[in-house]
Amino acid sequence: MPHFRSITRDGLVEIVVHRIRELGGRLVIAVDGADAAEPVALADDIASALRATGRPAEVVSLHDYIRPASLRMEFGRDDELSYRTAWFDYAAVRREVVDTLRERGRWLPALWNESTDRSARATVRDAPANLVVALAGPMLLGRAPKFDLTIRLDMSESALRRHTPPDARWTIPALLCHNIENPDTPTLFVRWDHPDRPALRDAGPS
Repeated sequence: MPHFRSITRDGLVEIVVHRIRELGGRLVIAVDGADAAEPVALADDIASALRATGRPAEVVSLHDYIRPASLRMEFGRDDELSYRTAWFDYAAVRREVVDTLRERGRWLPALWNESTDRSARATVRDAPANLVVALAGPMLLGRAPKFDLTIRLDMSESALRRHTPPDARWTIPALLCHNIENPDTPTLFVRWDHPDRPALRDAGPS
């Protein structure tokens, strides 16, 4: 049986920073979690803590790599399969963030503006030799990109229903189905039903 221990949010950030400090070079880490888990907020905390140690760090929200509305809503606004397969451009994340950071020392912070449904018009950035990019969003594990460290913010169905706005609850079956079909083992698996009192299982290397 896996062992879980209570931990604070700050304690989780400290553990992640410690793990990252053991790794050299440019890194891409993943904070995987439903929107209800607010993975971008945790990624921001991690990036801030890294900068405080002198390590450059940036955050990329998966929602800045969302596909155009004409593609993601081709089969309706609440199609479960589309949410899993067509809403987010995971291939572009791999191409414009993960691969290009490692191969060319460059990365693109955003591809598409979800609010305006237009190109984000972001500029490709040069990366310092020890930059950490934290990619945050839903259904990241089980995708093609290979991350240097992964954090899974796991929420039960009941917690997802509590924390997800009514107009977005149609995404819950898709989220649960993805987790079942892609049982990747993250570096850090965190029970996140109560974000103010998470529980951590150290699952070893990703």
